Amino acid sequence: MTKKNKRLKKELEDKTYSLEEAVDFLKNNYKPRFDETVEIHFRLGIDPSKTLQLVKGSISLPHGPVKSRRIAIFSSDKNIQSAKKTGADIVGGKELIEEIKETGRADFDIALADPDIMSDLAIIARILGPKGLMPSPKAGTVTSNFSEAVESFRKGKINFRNDESGNVHLPVGKLSWDKEKIIENIKAAIEEVQNLKPPKVKKNYIKSITISSTMGPGIKISL
Repeated sequence: MTKKNKRLKKELEDKTYSLEEAVDFLKNNYKPRFDETVEIHFRLGIDPSKTLQLVKGSISLPHGPVKSRRIAIFSSDKNIQSAKKTGADIVGGKELIEEIKETGRADFDIALADPDIMSDLAIIARILGPKGLMPSPKAGTVTSNFSEAVESFRKGKINFRNDESGNVHLPVGKLSWDKEKIIENIKAAIEEVQNLKPPKVKKNYIKSITISSTMGPGIKISL
């Protein structure tokens, strides 16, 4: 950690800021050599070991995409030609599944699949699952309409789920963006996570919310 970051971290200790103040702090105190991503981190009062308390979903941010992402399509033979016309970065069928099985590598950020090939994906579920890449209908990644799905993710749709500690992390902007755009994305992310409160969690669902840049310390915002 740099001397500046150490100083800022000490300054931020035990303080909370309004959303507007926190974004101003980020933009005024960081002048990196690259355009850092602004991230939001939720500390949730859930038990991640219990299925009924998991928090996962998808969101299309008002302003996006935050970062470019590689999209893969797993397609059955009958849909392979239409899949190739979508502009996805990787398109394949059983041969792509076999390649991932052999190498253990999944060189993409989003995986789409048509329903006809889902049963074949079972053999690489242990590779895709831990990376959050296993297609699912709830996330909108099992579909026959590849064009619509690819367009949606290119525009900024994000799938997310809580980590092993019960926290959720989302990219919500770039430091170079207008303050208003960053704030609108953050508000949308907060609203979506609030709406996903598991019924089994009665209180203290969102324990804290912190925003940060890629290289900077976290800034706690008031709930």
